[in-house]
Amino acid sequence: MDVWADDKLALFIAFVIPGFISLKVYELIEPGARRNTSEQLVDAIAYSCINYAVLALPITVVENSDLNINSPNLYYSFYLFVLLIAPVLLALGWRFLRTREFFQRNAPHPTALPWDYVFSQRKSYWMRITLGNGKVIGGRYAHNSFASSAPAKEQLYLEEAWIIDDKGGFVKKKDRSAGIIVLASDISHIELLKQ
Repeated sequence: MDVWADDKLALFIAFVIPGFISLKVYELIEPGARRNTSEQLVDAIAYSCINYAVLALPITVVENSDLNINSPNLYYSFYLFVLLIAPVLLALGWRFLRTREFFQRNAPHPTALPWDYVFSQRKSYWMRITLGNGKVIGGRYAHNSFASSAPAKEQLYLEEAWIIDDKGGFVKKKDRSAGIIVLASDISHIELLKQ
C-alpha cells in the first residue's frame, strides 16, 4: 500500500492536517503536558471531523454551487480557509468557551496549574517569597519579569530584588541588582501584593 498515492495523500491532508493545526494552536495558547505526535493522531482526526461538522452547511452550499467552475480561485480559497484558518478559529473558540464561568460549572478550567493561571495574566506584583529554609526574599514582578509555564519546570525571574526587613516590609531596591531568578523547588510559598 502506497501511503503517498494521490487519494491517500488527499485523505491525510483532509482528515489530519486541520485537526493537527487545531491541536498545535491550542498548545500554544494553553500550554500543558506535551505528547508525541503519534499519540495525537486520533485527536487530530477527531478535531478535523469537528471542523467539518461545524462547517458542514457552508461546505454543502459551496459544493452544490458552480463556484468551482465560475470562480475557481474563490473555490480554492474557501477550502484553504477550511483546511488552515478554520482550525485556528476552532482552537481559539474552544479556549474562549473553556475560560467562561458558565462553561466551568461542568468542566475544569483549561489551565492546570495556579502558577500558570496567575502569571498568564501578566499583572505586576510585589512579591514576598518564603523559601523552604524559612528565608524570605522580596522583589518586584513587572513588565520585564518572567515566569515559566507548563510543561517547563516553574522558575521565576523578578526584575527587581528588594531588601526585606524583619516585619516583611520592602526597605529598598538592591543596588546593582539586575533582578533575581528563583526556582520553584526552593519555594515554600509566595505572597503576591498588588502594586
